[in-house]
Amino acid sequence: MTYLPNSLEGRDVAYVLHPVTNARRHEEAGPIVIDRGEGIYVYDTEGRRYIEAMAGLWSVGVGFGEKRLADAAHRQMQKLPFYHTFSHKSNEPMIRLAERLVAMSPAGLDRAFFTNSGSEANDTVVKLIWYYNNAIGRPKKKTFIARQTAYHGITIASGSLTGLPTNHRDFDLPAIPVKHVTCPHYWRNAQPGESEEDFATRLAEELEATILEAGADTIAAFIGEPLMGAGGVLPPPATYWQKVQEVCRRHDVLIVADEVINGFGRLGTMFACDYYGIEPDVLVLSKQLTSSYLPLAAILFSDKIYQGVADNTAKIGTFGHGFTTSGHPVSCAVANENLDIIVEKGLVENARAMGEIMQAELRKFAGHRLVGEVRGAGLIAAIELVADKATKARFDPVGRVGAMVFAKGHENGLIIRAIGDQIAFCPPMIITEPEIHDMVARFAKTLDEVAEALAAA
Repeated sequence: MTYLPNSLEGRDVAYVLHPVTNARRHEEAGPIVIDRGEGIYVYDTEGRRYIEAMAGLWSVGVGFGEKRLADAAHRQMQKLPFYHTFSHKSNEPMIRLAERLVAMSPAGLDRAFFTNSGSEANDTVVKLIWYYNNAIGRPKKKTFIARQTAYHGITIASGSLTGLPTNHRDFDLPAIPVKHVTCPHYWRNAQPGESEEDFATRLAEELEATILEAGADTIAAFIGEPLMGAGGVLPPPATYWQKVQEVCRRHDVLIVADEVINGFGRLGTMFACDYYGIEPDVLVLSKQLTSSYLPLAAILFSDKIYQGVADNTAKIGTFGHGFTTSGHPVSCAVANENLDIIVEKGLVENARAMGEIMQAELRKFAGHRLVGEVRGAGLIAAIELVADKATKARFDPVGRVGAMVFAKGHENGLIIRAIGDQIAFCPPMIITEPEIHDMVARFAKTLDEVAEALAAA
């Protein structure tokens, strides 16, 4: 969200521009200036404490105020605060992190490249795959296939992959060759009487038809979040990823798994690819890589892609891509320490155990008069609010009630995220069972207060 501060009769107010609904709303919920954090909590400049039920932006896995990460940054700042990775240069924290990620990632991902953010990483993926296809004599193979409501970033290339119209409108996006196929949201998009597997089959058939219509020799890659995040926390239907992979392999289309949100334990496995049985050619990681204490993202890709890129680089004399802070030594040092914490504290296992509790507690809201669907996996979930439970009708305008829940949550010491009228939860992976019950109780109070306000209106 972007807050544009204003002033009205001495009160702080804001116009909230929501990145999904594009709704402009006049709220008295902010701007809120966050001053410090500790564990699953953050505190504003007025001293108010909030449960950060979104881990910042899906990202602070080890919680706020983790001294080990601050110490790791301090040590590296004193030793080597910066160096670039151009002209055959490297640094020890980056080398160690690259080797570590390759060792822990799904099989077949043998090379690493670092950027500053998930957006930059997906932008780089587009360029890398275009470069690779040019290198191996497939210059027509440039079109990407993504999904409606997917989120892959906001640069020109990654924003084009994103399937949210409000991230395209008036930005002249998409600006690269990309086709968007149906969002795999079973509850919303399945036909009457259609099973999850039948729905997955229909979407795989749509994908194959899209490839054949364009010509398989023009399709470079299929990109998807294993579990879609910013588009509304949408787990795929049963057998979806297996069927999608079969289509892609049959037509020589690369598979890019965007785990910027999913990665490093969020679903109760180290990677969501493990959870869903995905075997990607490219894996994109960020957010919980450093718990967002410092900017960093990683692209892991197959040796097959690397060899094509390396051969062409030798041929033309350069690989003309990179960033000043690619593989930044301080960010990589923090990432290594962050991964140590995840492993030593058993946070993947904690996410699995606490995720089961959170999912069970949130599913108790399924009968609430404002709730249409409760969904998620591990420590990521969403509750979709509806105007009519029987017809699944949305509120008009979309986002109005979600904004009310968002604002009321702050009053009750709870930071959640309203994606239109979908309320997202993604707490730090250190969360405990009592803290989950506290979080859910605050949400219950929030939802009931909004329901009462709507009934009285």
